[in-house]
Amino acid sequence: MERAALERLRWRCIRRGLLEVDIALGRFLDEEFGQLSEAEQEVFAVLADSDDLQLWHWISGQAECEDSRLLPLVARLRARQGALKTP
Repeated sequence: MERAALERLRWRCIRRGLLEVDIALGRFLDEEFGQLSEAEQEVFAVLADSDDLQLWHWISGQAECEDSRLLPLVARLRARQGALKTP
């Protein structure tokens, strides 16, 4: 992903309405995004356009994502969220 596009994506990830989503997406972007394939990076950009509350419900496990394209990334975000809660 080109630098300008990555900076726009970063802005979309950390300037949201829910702090929990800001943190989850921002940390993922910083720590794992570079390891994704180009196709996965494009899907992450789609995920980042999702509604904050819906994203939080997916990440926290309160709802299941029905979009098969997003499922692997939602699972990774959910796993990271669970790891953060473990003492």
